[in-house]
Amino acid sequence: MDKQNFSMVGKSVKRVDIADKAYGRVKYTDDVSLPGILHAALHTSNYAHARINKIDTSKAWEAPGVRAVITGEAFPFPVGPMLADRPPLAINKVRYYGEPIAIVVADHPRQAKYAASLIKVEYEELPVVNSPKEATKKDAPLIHEKLGEYKVQVKGVHAIPQSNIANLTKIRKGDVKTGWDSSEVKIEAEFSFSPSDHAALETRVARAEILPDERVMIYSATQGPFYVKKLLNQFLNIDVGKISVHTPFVGGAFGGKGTVQLEFLVYLASRAVGGQMVKLVNSREEDMVTSPTHIGLDAKVKLGATKDGQLQVAEYEFLFDGGAYSDMGAGISKAAAADCTGPYHIENVKCDSYCMYTNHPYATSFRGFGHPELSFVMERAMDQLANKLNLDPFEIRLRNAIKPGHTTPTQVKLNASNVGDLTTCLEKAKELAKWNEGHDVETADGKIRTKGIAAFWKTSSTPPNATAGVVLTFETDGSVNLNCAAVELGQGTKTVLAQILAERLKMDMNQIHVTLEVNTQYDPHQWKTVASSTTYIAGRAVIAAAEDVIRQLKQIGSQVMRCSPDDLKVADGRVYLKDSPEYGVKIKDLATGYKYPNGNSVGGLIIGKGSHIVRHLTPLDPRTGFGKPGPQWGLGVQVVEIEYCPVNLTYRVLKAITVLDGGKIINPQLAIGQMRGGMYLGLSWASRESFTFDKKGKVLNPNFRGYDVIRASEAPEYIVDFVQSPLIDGPYGARGIGEYGVIGMAGALANSISLASKTDMNQLPLIPEQIWKQVKGAKSR
Repeated sequence: MDKQNFSMVGKSVKRVDIADKAYGRVKYTDDVSLPGILHAALHTSNYAHARINKIDTSKAWEAPGVRAVITGEAFPFPVGPMLADRPPLAINKVRYYGEPIAIVVADHPRQAKYAASLIKVEYEELPVVNSPKEATKKDAPLIHEKLGEYKVQVKGVHAIPQSNIANLTKIRKGDVKTGWDSSEVKIEAEFSFSPSDHAALETRVARAEILPDERVMIYSATQGPFYVKKLLNQFLNIDVGKISVHTPFVGGAFGGKGTVQLEFLVYLASRAVGGQMVKLVNSREEDMVTSPTHIGLDAKVKLGATKDGQLQVAEYEFLFDGGAYSDMGAGISKAAAADCTGPYHIENVKCDSYCMYTNHPYATSFRGFGHPELSFVMERAMDQLANKLNLDPFEIRLRNAIKPGHTTPTQVKLNASNVGDLTTCLEKAKELAKWNEGHDVETADGKIRTKGIAAFWKTSSTPPNATAGVVLTFETDGSVNLNCAAVELGQGTKTVLAQILAERLKMDMNQIHVTLEVNTQYDPHQWKTVASSTTYIAGRAVIAAAEDVIRQLKQIGSQVMRCSPDDLKVADGRVYLKDSPEYGVKIKDLATGYKYPNGNSVGGLIIGKGSHIVRHLTPLDPRTGFGKPGPQWGLGVQVVEIEYCPVNLTYRVLKAITVLDGGKIINPQLAIGQMRGGMYLGLSWASRESFTFDKKGKVLNPNFRGYDVIRASEAPEYIVDFVQSPLIDGPYGARGIGEYGVIGMAGALANSISLASKTDMNQLPLIPEQIWKQVKGAKSR
């Protein structure tokens, strides 16, 4: 695949949106303000768990500029993407601190916020479930007393009534008893981290308007415009053809804008004011605790191996902190179970993965969808096993690397196409990290330099009918318009799709015009822009649409040149004879119909269409987990080098390395940027990002004054390289790469700090206080 002579694929062409962003011409959802637009504000809960005895909105109604005050009674039905368990506005009780209780619509944002503050709620405080472990206790308060009555929206969600279990996924592969019997060395460990924030630069924002003909216009910063449309149709009973969702550029998402929350609220608000346009913008505090968060986890792992380090058996218990509602937490717990072993060959596996209800803000997708979490757990366990066996961390991973011929935890047979080359990734990462020069070295000033490694993998966990469509139209100069519903989140996806089209049409990138905003009324359907799947699914749709265009051009060209379509080739803006390239017709003369010298015409408008749908995916068996959750497994290796001070127990990240098998890399510079952004996100989460809860479940740090992220001045040196084993049915052999920079960072950093501090760092975030606790605890034992 790499030996092909590509003209556009594999080239670092400039982004198609670079000029608009550089000159500040880009308009995001909140940038649009129209005459007569109304503004909404939320009144949210001061308690994490309490009954609502009374809501007094009288003072709010008296406030200036108020047009409507809406409470849960306006729509007393639960919604949810996987399990319908969440009312858009709380009814009867609140289940997390920051939960929306009422929404106020007013002429001005200040008026709406002021009126919302005047709403009085009488609460009856209830006991709080403050962690997934607490949620499992027999005497734990039930957060959802009517769990058994909720409607399952997606096959494969298994809630357990009269418990706090929103979903349970079981994986059973091989025979764990046999695995333990053949194990000569065993380790057991526990791991944990609290929920955290996505910290996207743009907070969540949405607008809604209901037109006189009952058409519903939604404007939203979302990763899934068609998903918004689907859920509004499902739960609000609006004809799907009357819903139009508009999405411009999105200012960062990291999975957090793949769910549907504010869109329900702005629709209800618009409905309450006769269909006028209403805008709702999260404050930073609301974006952190009122909207969904990054999931937390309590986990237990047991590994068994022979004396030479061959893994024999693995047992896992994942207790994911799904928060007050299941949202995508149910899917995250399933995805983590499906890939629980990491990229290692283990014949005997048992995994019980739970999405637990707690009284924390509810969780949704985060970049990597359960895999940064499971990889932290597995990679720490692998280092602990290596330490017990006195094996080099690289060596134990090489000996157990997943390969073609092996099977996944869900028993999918792997081959050279559907899984990347972990062995080559390991070898390349070892070389880049200069591992053999020492990975535990004391410096002249008494500090310690260590290197930690993590291998990772991920399948996309897409629904079995995930699809994307593309429409191509021509201008009279022969240039092409590319329309699809992939959302530009900053990742450069529209640039990559334009490159794929340019490659297939053998056309200059300047001749391709990409529609950057998405409008579901005109753009063909696409599932979502998530799961590292857009280049794969939408890229295949682009190629299919290009093939359709080529077929039409050849058909009309054959009439003009009096030959068979098979004799023709399309390239460089022309349709010409293969054996005599000097004979041909320009595409611009064919694209809107060819006109003969005598005035007669043939052909017509050439409109290309293409689509792709994932194939052969199956739900997981509820008893064994047997099934195919995704089309392919991308994988790679990451290394983090730190300098650790044993006196004050602080550290500095010096270097972060990623080697990814991304299949054919369409745009190397964009891919490197994707990896670096992901590495930054993973390091920031692992080293400092976490919500702090008090005993009553209140978030104590819902702002950037108390919620810490890595500053630019603290960024390490980033080194990125690729292995390019092609995915056979990927566009030009490409695999998805969007999430992979994040996945192994926490594990690699924790392994590095564990080596430096001579303790097991099994709890995130890896702040000095946590290191101090571990070191002090180790010395006292």
